[in-house]
This record gives sequence, C-alpha cells and structure tokens, in this order.
Amino acid sequence: MLIGVVSDTHRMLKYVNLAKEITKSADILIHLGDNIEDVEVLERGFNGKVYAVAGNCDYSSKYPKEGVIEVYGKKIFFTHGDLYGVKRTINNIYYKGKELGVDIVLFGHTHEQMIEKDEELILMNPGSISLPRFKGRYVGFIEIDEDGNIDTYLKEVNE
Repeated sequence: MLIGVVSDTHRMLKYVNLAKEITKSADILIHLGDNIEDVEVLERGFNGKVYAVAGNCDYSSKYPKEGVIEVYGKKIFFTHGDLYGVKRTINNIYYKGKELGVDIVLFGHTHEQMIEKDEELILMNPGSISLPRFKGRYVGFIEIDEDGNIDTYLKEVNE
C-alpha cells in the first residue's frame, strides 16, 4: 500500500498540481493542513482514499484537527502539528504518538521536511511543497506491505 503525504500547500496551485501528479499512483493520500481547500484539487481524478486535517490557516470545520488510520495492522496518526508545538520541539507529538500506540506520526506546520525513526515510532514531516524552509520541495511517501513492513521516504519535486 502506497501512501502519499503532503502539507502546507497554501493555495499555490502550481505546486498543488505538482503534488497531484507525483501522488497519482498512491493508494491513499493524506493532506496535513494549511489550505485544506487544496484537497479538492488533489482528490479530483485520484482513485484512492483521501484523508485531510485542518491546519492553523484553515478556518473551515469540514475537516478534523487529527486522524488515525490503520493499514495492514500499522497505525498512522496525522495532524497539522500546531497543537503540539512542533516548531519548538517534536517531543510533544512523539509522546502523543506513543500514547496512541501508533507506528507512524505525520505532521506539517514547520515547512521543513524530516523523517526520524527509533525502534518504536516513525515521525515524518514532508515539509511544504509550496513554501519550503531552507531546503527543496518534497512529498512524503510511506509504503506498507501486507506483512506490515514499513518504508518511508521523501521525494523531491522539481519544477
């Protein structure tokens, strides 16, 4: 199962469309907030399941602030990250993941991509494809096979 992860698209349609192109082969797409209206563009023509959470720049109550899904026995918690102070530290969101008993925690908000792994938990932030800080533009991917093996990676988006 291939999961595409995007965040902080901020209504910049050029980059939303790039993300759409890169994630079109995914089975699941998760948008981590900040201009959640972009989800409508991303899900047009997408054949898989789309999940989304609201970020600090989203004022619609259409989407929740957090979500949890399970894929082949692996639990994934996803949120924008602002509620956990991720611009200062990832400790709060790490411990929320442990509290929930998940295998993967996804968040955005910082506009900086990262993947951190330990023996219990994987943390992924795909950064912002539209307004990245310091580094390139990325989309996150998670592959989970039927045996529950997990592979996570970031794919750079070239304009």
